[in-house]
Amino acid sequence: MHQTVTKPVDSTRRWWVLAIVVAAQFMFGVDAFIVNVAIPTIAADLHASPAQIESVIAIYLISYATLVVTGGRLGDIHGTKTIFLAGVLGFTATSLWCGLAHSGLELIIARLAQGATAALMVPQVLATLHLLFTDESRSRAFGIYGIVLGLAGAAGFLLGGLLVTLDLAGAGWRSVFFVNVPFGLVIAAAAWQIMPTTPRRAGTRLDIKGSIVLFAGLLCLIGPLLFGHDVGWAPWLWAVTGSGGAILFALVKLEHVVAHAGGMPLIDLTLLADAAFLRGLGAALFFFAANLSFYLVVTLFMQRGLKIAPLAAGLTFVPLALAFVVGSRHSGARARHRGTRVLLEGCALQIAGLAALALVVGVRDAPTPVALALIMLIFGYGQGLVMAPLSGAVLSTVKPVAAGSASGMYGTTAQIGNAAGVAAIGAVFFAIESLQSARAGFLVSLALFVTLIMMSAAFLTWMRRVSARS
Repeated sequence: MHQTVTKPVDSTRRWWVLAIVVAAQFMFGVDAFIVNVAIPTIAADLHASPAQIESVIAIYLISYATLVVTGGRLGDIHGTKTIFLAGVLGFTATSLWCGLAHSGLELIIARLAQGATAALMVPQVLATLHLLFTDESRSRAFGIYGIVLGLAGAAGFLLGGLLVTLDLAGAGWRSVFFVNVPFGLVIAAAAWQIMPTTPRRAGTRLDIKGSIVLFAGLLCLIGPLLFGHDVGWAPWLWAVTGSGGAILFALVKLEHVVAHAGGMPLIDLTLLADAAFLRGLGAALFFFAANLSFYLVVTLFMQRGLKIAPLAAGLTFVPLALAFVVGSRHSGARARHRGTRVLLEGCALQIAGLAALALVVGVRDAPTPVALALIMLIFGYGQGLVMAPLSGAVLSTVKPVAAGSASGMYGTTAQIGNAAGVAAIGAVFFAIESLQSARAGFLVSLALFVTLIMMSAAFLTWMRRVSARS
Protein backbone atom coordinates (compact mmCIF):
# COMPACT_ATOMS: atom_id res chain seq x y z
CA MET A 1 0.00 0.00 0.00
CA HIS A 2 1.19 3.51 -0.77
CA GLN A 3 2.68 5.34 2.20
CA THR A 4 2.47 9.13 2.25
CA VAL A 5 5.62 10.92 3.34
CA THR A 6 5.11 13.63 5.93
CA LYS A 7 6.69 16.97 5.16
CA PRO A 8 8.31 18.71 8.12
CA VAL A 9 6.19 21.52 9.54
CA ASP A 10 8.25 24.60 10.42
CA SER A 11 7.62 26.46 13.67
CA THR A 12 5.73 29.28 11.94
CA ARG A 13 3.49 27.05 9.84
CA ARG A 14 2.46 24.83 12.76
CA TRP A 15 0.93 27.82 14.55
CA TRP A 16 -1.28 28.40 11.50
CA VAL A 17 -2.26 24.73 11.66
CA LEU A 18 -3.06 25.24 15.34
CA ALA A 19 -5.31 28.17 14.42
CA ILE A 20 -7.22 26.02 11.92
CA VAL A 21 -7.81 23.04 14.17
CA VAL A 22 -8.78 25.10 17.21
CA ALA A 23 -11.18 27.06 14.99
CA ALA A 24 -12.92 23.74 14.32
CA GLN A 25 -12.88 23.00 18.06
CA PHE A 26 -14.36 26.46 18.62
CA MET A 27 -17.20 25.74 16.19
CA PHE A 28 -17.83 22.41 17.95
CA GLY A 29 -17.85 24.11 21.36
CA VAL A 30 -20.15 26.93 20.26
CA ASP A 31 -22.60 24.36 18.93
CA ALA A 32 -22.74 22.58 22.30
CA PHE A 33 -23.48 25.72 24.31
CA ILE A 34 -25.63 27.54 21.80
CA VAL A 35 -28.09 24.63 21.77
CA ASN A 36 -28.32 24.71 25.58
CA VAL A 37 -29.53 28.32 25.51
CA ALA A 38 -31.98 27.65 22.67
CA ILE A 39 -33.37 24.35 23.98
CA PRO A 40 -36.42 25.79 25.83
CA THR A 41 -37.43 27.68 22.65
CA ILE A 42 -36.85 24.58 20.52
CA ALA A 43 -38.99 22.53 22.92
CA ALA A 44 -41.86 25.04 22.75
CA ASP A 45 -41.76 25.38 18.95
CA LEU A 46 -41.55 21.63 18.23
CA HIS A 47 -43.80 20.62 21.18
CA ALA A 48 -41.03 18.36 22.47
CA SER A 49 -41.42 16.14 25.54
CA PRO A 50 -38.86 16.17 28.39
CA ALA A 51 -37.28 13.04 26.87
CA GLN A 52 -36.95 14.76 23.49
CA ILE A 53 -35.49 17.88 25.14
CA GLU A 54 -32.75 15.78 26.74
CA SER A 55 -32.32 13.67 23.59
CA VAL A 56 -31.56 16.68 21.38
CA ILE A 57 -28.45 17.15 23.51
CA ALA A 58 -27.72 13.62 24.70
CA ILE A 59 -28.16 11.70 21.41
CA TYR A 60 -25.63 14.05 19.84
CA LEU A 61 -23.22 13.22 22.67
CA ILE A 62 -23.90 9.48 22.48
CA SER A 63 -23.27 9.49 18.73
CA TYR A 64 -20.10 11.49 19.20
CA ALA A 65 -18.90 9.33 22.10
CA THR A 66 -19.60 6.13 20.17
CA LEU A 67 -17.69 7.16 17.07
CA VAL A 68 -14.96 9.45 18.36
CA VAL A 69 -12.57 6.53 18.93
CA THR A 70 -13.37 5.42 15.37
CA GLY A 71 -12.62 8.96 14.24
CA GLY A 72 -9.28 8.87 16.02
CA ARG A 73 -8.49 5.48 14.49
CA LEU A 74 -9.45 6.71 11.01
CA GLY A 75 -7.01 9.57 11.52
CA ASP A 76 -4.30 7.04 12.34
CA ILE A 77 -5.16 4.94 9.27
CA HIS A 78 -5.87 7.57 6.61
CA GLY A 79 -4.11 10.65 8.01
CA THR A 80 -5.44 13.44 10.21
CA LYS A 81 -5.85 15.92 7.35
CA THR A 82 -8.13 13.68 5.28
CA ILE A 83 -10.39 12.76 8.17
CA PHE A 84 -10.39 16.30 9.54
CA LEU A 85 -11.65 17.64 6.20
CA ALA A 86 -14.34 14.95 6.00
CA GLY A 87 -15.45 15.78 9.52
CA VAL A 88 -15.61 19.55 8.98
CA LEU A 89 -17.62 19.24 5.75
CA GLY A 90 -19.93 16.65 7.31
CA PHE A 91 -20.47 18.78 10.40
CA THR A 92 -21.34 21.73 8.17
CA ALA A 93 -23.89 19.72 6.15
CA THR A 94 -25.56 18.16 9.20
CA SER A 95 -25.76 21.55 10.94
CA LEU A 96 -27.80 22.73 7.95
CA TRP A 97 -30.05 19.67 8.34
CA CYS A 98 -30.58 20.43 12.04
CA GLY A 99 -31.69 23.94 11.17
CA LEU A 100 -34.18 22.62 8.61
CA ALA A 101 -35.75 20.01 10.95
CA HIS A 102 -39.55 20.24 11.35
CA SER A 103 -40.18 17.86 14.25
CA GLY A 104 -38.56 16.77 17.45
CA LEU A 105 -37.84 13.33 16.00
CA GLU A 106 -36.22 14.74 12.86
CA LEU A 107 -34.06 17.09 14.92
CA ILE A 108 -32.94 14.17 17.10
CA ILE A 109 -31.98 12.15 13.99
CA ALA A 110 -30.14 15.14 12.52
CA ARG A 111 -28.29 15.64 15.80
CA LEU A 112 -27.30 11.97 15.72
CA ALA A 113 -25.73 12.54 12.30
CA GLN A 114 -24.12 15.79 13.46
CA GLY A 115 -22.51 13.99 16.39
CA ALA A 116 -21.13 11.34 14.04
CA THR A 117 -19.44 13.94 11.84
CA ALA A 118 -18.08 15.78 14.89
CA ALA A 119 -16.50 12.46 15.90
CA LEU A 120 -14.46 12.56 12.70
CA MET A 121 -13.39 16.18 13.17
CA VAL A 122 -12.58 16.65 16.86
CA PRO A 123 -10.08 13.80 17.53
CA GLN A 124 -7.82 15.23 14.84
CA VAL A 125 -7.53 18.45 16.86
CA LEU A 126 -5.86 16.91 19.91
CA ALA A 127 -3.92 14.43 17.75
CA THR A 128 -2.53 17.32 15.67
CA LEU A 129 -1.50 19.26 18.78
CA HIS A 130 0.05 16.13 20.27
CA LEU A 131 2.10 15.45 17.13
CA LEU A 132 3.17 19.00 16.19
CA PHE A 133 3.99 20.37 19.64
CA THR A 134 6.50 18.08 21.32
CA ASP A 135 8.88 20.78 22.60
CA GLU A 136 8.60 23.56 25.17
CA SER A 137 5.76 25.12 23.14
CA ARG A 138 3.46 22.22 24.05
CA SER A 139 2.04 23.85 27.20
CA ARG A 140 1.43 27.09 25.29
CA ALA A 141 -0.39 25.25 22.50
CA PHE A 142 -2.63 23.36 24.95
CA GLY A 143 -3.18 26.62 26.84
CA ILE A 144 -4.47 28.23 23.64
CA TYR A 145 -6.68 25.17 23.13
CA GLY A 146 -8.15 25.66 26.62
CA ILE A 147 -8.74 29.36 26.07
CA VAL A 148 -10.59 28.59 22.85
CA LEU A 149 -12.85 26.20 24.78
CA GLY A 150 -13.79 29.05 27.10
CA LEU A 151 -14.33 31.54 24.30
CA ALA A 152 -16.54 28.99 22.57
CA GLY A 153 -18.69 28.84 25.70
CA ALA A 154 -18.99 32.64 25.89
CA ALA A 155 -19.77 32.91 22.18
CA GLY A 156 -22.26 30.05 22.37
CA PHE A 157 -24.21 31.55 25.25
CA LEU A 158 -24.19 35.04 23.75
CA LEU A 159 -25.03 33.93 20.20
CA GLY A 160 -27.75 31.57 21.41
CA GLY A 161 -29.56 34.32 23.28
CA LEU A 162 -29.07 36.87 20.50
CA LEU A 163 -30.14 34.65 17.61
CA VAL A 164 -33.25 33.36 19.37
CA THR A 165 -34.24 36.89 20.42
CA LEU A 166 -33.48 38.62 17.09
CA ASP A 167 -35.33 35.94 15.10
CA LEU A 168 -33.35 36.79 11.94
CA ALA A 169 -35.41 36.32 8.78
CA GLY A 170 -37.99 34.51 10.90
CA ALA A 171 -35.55 31.63 11.44
CA GLY A 172 -35.84 31.73 15.23
CA TRP A 173 -33.91 28.90 16.92
CA ARG A 174 -32.94 27.44 13.52
CA SER A 175 -30.29 30.12 13.08
CA VAL A 176 -28.26 28.59 15.94
CA PHE A 177 -27.50 25.71 13.57
CA PHE A 178 -27.29 27.72 10.35
CA VAL A 179 -24.44 29.81 11.81
CA ASN A 180 -22.10 26.80 11.50
CA VAL A 181 -22.42 26.64 7.72
CA PRO A 182 -20.24 29.61 6.60
CA PHE A 183 -17.66 28.99 9.33
CA GLY A 184 -17.36 25.32 8.42
CA LEU A 185 -16.73 26.11 4.77
CA VAL A 186 -13.98 28.63 5.63
CA ILE A 187 -12.25 26.17 8.00
CA ALA A 188 -12.35 23.41 5.39
CA ALA A 189 -10.84 25.68 2.73
CA ALA A 190 -8.02 26.78 5.06
CA ALA A 191 -7.28 23.20 6.17
CA TRP A 192 -7.06 22.06 2.55
CA GLN A 193 -4.37 24.67 1.86
CA ILE A 194 -2.28 24.68 5.05
CA MET A 195 -2.73 21.50 7.09
CA PRO A 196 0.15 19.02 6.60
CA THR A 197 -0.39 15.50 5.31
CA THR A 198 0.45 12.80 7.86
CA PRO A 199 1.54 9.24 7.04
CA ARG A 200 -0.99 6.45 6.68
CA ARG A 201 -0.61 3.11 8.41
CA ALA A 202 -0.26 0.39 5.79
CA GLY A 203 -2.18 -2.88 6.01
CA THR A 204 -4.70 -1.81 8.67
CA ARG A 205 -8.47 -2.04 8.76
CA LEU A 206 -11.13 -0.32 10.84
CA ASP A 207 -12.72 -2.30 13.66
CA ILE A 208 -16.35 -2.07 12.53
CA LYS A 209 -17.52 -4.71 15.01
CA GLY A 210 -16.01 -2.76 17.88
CA SER A 211 -17.80 0.43 16.75
CA ILE A 212 -21.16 -1.37 16.60
CA VAL A 213 -20.70 -2.97 20.03
CA LEU A 214 -19.64 0.36 21.57
CA PHE A 215 -22.70 2.11 20.09
CA ALA A 216 -25.06 -0.61 21.36
CA GLY A 217 -23.50 -0.58 24.81
CA LEU A 218 -23.68 3.18 25.25
CA LEU A 219 -27.23 3.38 23.87
CA CYS A 220 -28.41 0.68 26.30
CA LEU A 221 -26.53 2.26 29.19
CA ILE A 222 -27.66 5.88 28.72
CA GLY A 223 -30.87 5.63 26.63
CA PRO A 224 -33.10 4.44 29.52
CA LEU A 225 -32.11 7.54 31.52
CA LEU A 226 -33.45 9.73 28.71
CA PHE A 227 -36.86 8.07 28.37
CA GLY A 228 -37.39 6.78 31.91
CA HIS A 229 -39.61 9.70 32.87
CA ASP A 230 -41.88 9.18 29.85
CA VAL A 231 -42.48 5.48 30.64
CA GLY A 232 -42.80 5.83 34.40
CA TRP A 233 -39.39 4.29 35.13
CA ALA A 234 -40.58 0.79 34.22
CA PRO A 235 -38.49 -2.06 35.73
CA TRP A 236 -37.34 -3.25 32.29
CA LEU A 237 -35.40 0.00 31.90
CA TRP A 238 -32.92 -1.11 34.53
CA ALA A 239 -32.45 -4.43 32.77
CA VAL A 240 -31.58 -2.55 29.58
CA THR A 241 -29.12 -0.36 31.49
CA GLY A 242 -27.50 -3.46 33.00
CA SER A 243 -27.18 -5.05 29.57
CA GLY A 244 -25.40 -1.91 28.38
CA GLY A 245 -22.77 -2.35 31.08
CA ALA A 246 -22.36 -6.03 30.15
CA ILE A 247 -21.95 -5.14 26.45
CA LEU A 248 -19.23 -2.60 27.23
CA PHE A 249 -17.44 -5.18 29.39
CA ALA A 250 -17.59 -7.64 26.48
CA LEU A 251 -16.09 -4.98 24.19
CA VAL A 252 -12.69 -5.36 25.87
CA LYS A 253 -12.69 -9.10 25.22
CA LEU A 254 -13.74 -8.50 21.60
CA GLU A 255 -10.86 -6.07 21.12
CA HIS A 256 -8.39 -8.72 22.30
CA VAL A 257 -9.84 -11.14 19.74
CA VAL A 258 -9.42 -8.54 16.98
CA ALA A 259 -5.83 -7.89 18.03
CA HIS A 260 -4.94 -11.59 18.12
CA ALA A 261 -6.40 -11.98 14.61
CA GLY A 262 -3.95 -9.34 13.36
CA GLY A 263 -6.52 -6.53 13.08
CA MET A 264 -6.42 -2.98 14.41
CA PRO A 265 -8.73 -2.82 17.45
CA LEU A 266 -10.93 0.21 18.00
CA ILE A 267 -9.17 0.63 21.33
CA ASP A 268 -5.37 0.58 21.34
CA LEU A 269 -4.91 -2.22 23.88
CA THR A 270 -1.46 -0.95 24.89
CA LEU A 271 -3.22 2.03 26.47
CA LEU A 272 -5.00 -0.29 28.89
CA ALA A 273 -1.63 -0.99 30.51
CA ASP A 274 -1.04 2.72 31.20
CA ALA A 275 -2.35 3.09 34.77
CA ALA A 276 -1.96 6.88 34.86
CA PHE A 277 -3.84 7.25 31.56
CA LEU A 278 -6.74 5.08 32.78
CA ARG A 279 -7.07 6.98 36.05
CA GLY A 280 -6.95 10.22 34.11
CA LEU A 281 -9.85 8.96 32.01
CA GLY A 282 -11.76 8.28 35.25
CA ALA A 283 -11.16 11.87 36.36
CA ALA A 284 -12.35 13.15 32.97
CA LEU A 285 -15.50 11.00 33.14
CA PHE A 286 -16.71 12.52 36.40
CA PHE A 287 -15.53 16.03 35.53
CA PHE A 288 -17.47 16.11 32.26
CA ALA A 289 -20.54 14.52 33.86
CA ALA A 290 -20.84 17.84 35.71
CA ASN A 291 -20.11 19.93 32.61
CA LEU A 292 -22.88 20.24 29.98
CA SER A 293 -25.47 18.98 32.48
CA PHE A 294 -24.68 22.01 34.66
CA TYR A 295 -25.41 24.42 31.81
CA LEU A 296 -28.57 22.55 30.83
CA VAL A 297 -29.99 22.58 34.37
CA VAL A 298 -29.08 26.23 34.98
CA THR A 299 -30.66 27.22 31.65
CA LEU A 300 -33.86 25.29 32.41
CA PHE A 301 -34.04 26.75 35.92
CA MET A 302 -33.56 30.32 34.69
CA GLN A 303 -36.02 30.11 31.81
CA ARG A 304 -38.64 27.76 33.34
CA GLY A 305 -38.27 28.49 37.04
CA LEU A 306 -37.26 32.16 37.15
CA LYS A 307 -38.90 33.13 33.79
CA ILE A 308 -35.73 34.82 32.56
CA ALA A 309 -35.78 35.60 28.80
CA PRO A 310 -33.38 33.68 26.49
CA LEU A 311 -31.13 36.69 25.82
CA ALA A 312 -30.79 37.54 29.52
CA ALA A 313 -30.19 33.86 30.29
CA GLY A 314 -27.46 33.70 27.65
CA LEU A 315 -25.82 36.89 28.94
CA THR A 316 -25.82 35.46 32.46
CA PHE A 317 -23.35 32.78 31.34
CA VAL A 318 -20.95 35.17 29.59
CA PRO A 319 -19.02 36.23 32.74
CA LEU A 320 -18.68 32.54 33.66
CA ALA A 321 -17.26 31.76 30.23
CA LEU A 322 -14.84 34.70 30.41
CA ALA A 323 -13.73 33.56 33.87
CA PHE A 324 -13.17 30.15 32.28
CA VAL A 325 -10.87 31.81 29.72
CA VAL A 326 -8.91 33.55 32.49
CA GLY A 327 -8.67 30.28 34.42
CA SER A 328 -7.47 28.50 31.29
CA ARG A 329 -4.85 31.20 30.78
CA HIS A 330 -3.61 30.92 34.34
CA SER A 331 -3.67 27.12 34.35
CA GLY A 332 -0.78 26.86 31.87
CA ALA A 333 1.67 28.77 34.07
CA ARG A 334 0.41 27.07 37.24
CA ALA A 335 0.66 23.63 35.69
CA ARG A 336 4.32 24.22 34.82
CA HIS A 337 5.14 25.06 38.46
CA ARG A 338 2.58 23.00 40.38
CA GLY A 339 1.89 20.10 38.04
CA THR A 340 -1.46 18.36 38.39
CA ARG A 341 -2.13 20.06 41.73
CA VAL A 342 -3.66 22.91 39.75
CA LEU A 343 -6.41 20.48 38.69
CA LEU A 344 -7.29 19.82 42.34
CA GLU A 345 -7.35 23.56 43.03
CA GLY A 346 -9.78 23.98 40.16
CA CYS A 347 -12.06 21.25 41.55
CA ALA A 348 -12.09 22.99 44.95
CA LEU A 349 -13.08 26.30 43.35
CA GLN A 350 -15.89 24.65 41.39
CA ILE A 351 -17.28 23.14 44.59
CA ALA A 352 -17.08 26.53 46.31
CA GLY A 353 -18.95 28.15 43.43
CA LEU A 354 -21.68 25.51 43.47
CA ALA A 355 -22.10 25.89 47.25
CA ALA A 356 -22.45 29.67 46.90
CA LEU A 357 -24.99 29.23 44.10
CA ALA A 358 -27.04 26.81 46.22
CA LEU A 359 -26.97 29.26 49.15
CA VAL A 360 -28.25 32.19 47.09
CA VAL A 361 -30.96 30.18 45.33
CA GLY A 362 -32.00 28.62 48.63
CA VAL A 363 -32.45 31.91 50.52
CA ARG A 364 -33.73 34.21 47.74
CA ASP A 365 -37.03 33.67 45.97
CA ALA A 366 -35.97 35.33 42.72
CA PRO A 367 -32.22 35.87 42.38
CA THR A 368 -31.40 38.29 39.59
CA PRO A 369 -29.39 37.31 36.50
CA VAL A 370 -26.63 39.66 37.70
CA ALA A 371 -26.41 37.89 41.07
CA LEU A 372 -26.31 34.48 39.40
CA ALA A 373 -23.66 35.66 36.94
CA LEU A 374 -21.37 36.99 39.69
CA ILE A 375 -21.59 33.77 41.68
CA MET A 376 -20.97 31.57 38.65
CA LEU A 377 -17.69 33.42 38.05
CA ILE A 378 -16.14 31.24 40.75
CA PHE A 379 -17.34 28.05 39.10
CA GLY A 380 -16.17 29.19 35.66
CA TYR A 381 -12.67 30.09 36.85
CA GLY A 382 -12.31 26.73 38.61
CA GLN A 383 -13.56 24.88 35.56
CA GLY A 384 -10.99 26.67 33.40
CA LEU A 385 -8.19 25.63 35.75
CA VAL A 386 -9.20 22.00 35.25
CA MET A 387 -10.36 21.66 31.64
CA ALA A 388 -7.45 23.38 29.89
CA PRO A 389 -4.62 21.22 31.31
CA LEU A 390 -6.71 18.06 31.82
CA SER A 391 -6.36 16.70 28.29
CA GLY A 392 -2.62 17.34 28.25
CA ALA A 393 -2.21 15.68 31.66
CA VAL A 394 -4.19 12.60 30.62
CA LEU A 395 -2.29 12.25 27.32
CA SER A 396 1.14 13.02 28.79
CA THR A 397 2.17 9.35 29.09
CA VAL A 398 0.86 8.33 25.64
CA LYS A 399 3.34 7.46 22.88
CA PRO A 400 3.01 9.46 19.61
CA VAL A 401 2.07 6.32 17.62
CA ALA A 402 -1.08 5.97 19.75
CA ALA A 403 -1.97 9.68 19.77
CA GLY A 404 -5.06 9.32 17.59
CA SER A 405 -6.47 6.39 19.53
CA ALA A 406 -5.72 7.98 22.91
CA SER A 407 -7.29 11.27 21.84
CA GLY A 408 -10.32 9.34 20.67
CA MET A 409 -10.56 7.49 23.99
CA TYR A 410 -10.29 10.77 25.87
CA GLY A 411 -12.98 12.30 23.68
CA THR A 412 -15.20 9.25 24.13
CA THR A 413 -14.81 9.35 27.90
CA ALA A 414 -15.53 13.08 28.01
CA GLN A 415 -18.69 12.75 25.93
CA ILE A 416 -19.88 9.65 27.79
CA GLY A 417 -19.58 11.81 30.89
CA ASN A 418 -21.42 14.68 29.22
CA ALA A 419 -24.18 12.43 27.88
CA ALA A 420 -24.60 10.49 31.12
CA GLY A 421 -24.68 13.74 33.09
CA VAL A 422 -27.31 15.30 30.82
CA ALA A 423 -29.41 12.13 30.91
CA ALA A 424 -29.13 11.34 34.63
CA ILE A 425 -29.14 14.81 36.16
CA GLY A 426 -31.64 16.05 33.57
CA ALA A 427 -33.94 13.18 34.56
CA VAL A 428 -33.55 14.08 38.25
CA PHE A 429 -34.30 17.74 37.55
CA PHE A 430 -37.45 17.01 35.51
CA ALA A 431 -38.70 14.44 38.04
CA ILE A 432 -38.32 16.77 41.02
CA GLU A 433 -39.68 19.72 39.03
CA SER A 434 -42.87 17.77 38.27
CA LEU A 435 -43.24 16.66 41.91
CA GLN A 436 -42.20 19.87 43.66
CA SER A 437 -40.65 22.79 41.79
CA ALA A 438 -37.86 23.82 39.44
CA ARG A 439 -36.06 25.33 42.43
CA ALA A 440 -36.05 22.03 44.31
CA GLY A 441 -34.83 20.20 41.21
CA PHE A 442 -32.07 22.75 40.78
CA LEU A 443 -30.84 22.45 44.37
CA VAL A 444 -30.72 18.65 44.20
CA SER A 445 -28.85 18.91 40.89
CA LEU A 446 -26.26 21.20 42.48
CA ALA A 447 -25.65 18.58 45.19
CA LEU A 448 -25.08 15.97 42.47
CA PHE A 449 -22.61 18.25 40.70
CA VAL A 450 -20.59 18.61 43.91
CA THR A 451 -20.48 14.82 44.28
CA LEU A 452 -19.27 14.33 40.72
CA ILE A 453 -16.49 16.91 41.05
CA MET A 454 -15.35 15.32 44.31
CA MET A 455 -15.12 11.99 42.47
CA SER A 456 -13.06 13.65 39.73
CA ALA A 457 -10.70 15.09 42.34
CA ALA A 458 -10.29 11.62 43.88
CA PHE A 459 -9.27 10.13 40.52
CA LEU A 460 -6.88 13.01 39.88
CA THR A 461 -5.20 12.30 43.21
CA TRP A 462 -4.95 8.62 42.27
CA MET A 463 -3.47 9.55 38.89
CA ARG A 464 -0.81 11.72 40.58
CA ARG A 465 0.22 8.87 42.86
CA VAL A 466 0.55 6.43 39.96
CA SER A 467 2.57 8.96 37.92
CA ALA A 468 4.88 9.61 40.89
CA ARG A 469 5.66 5.89 41.22
CA SER A 470 6.39 5.39 37.52
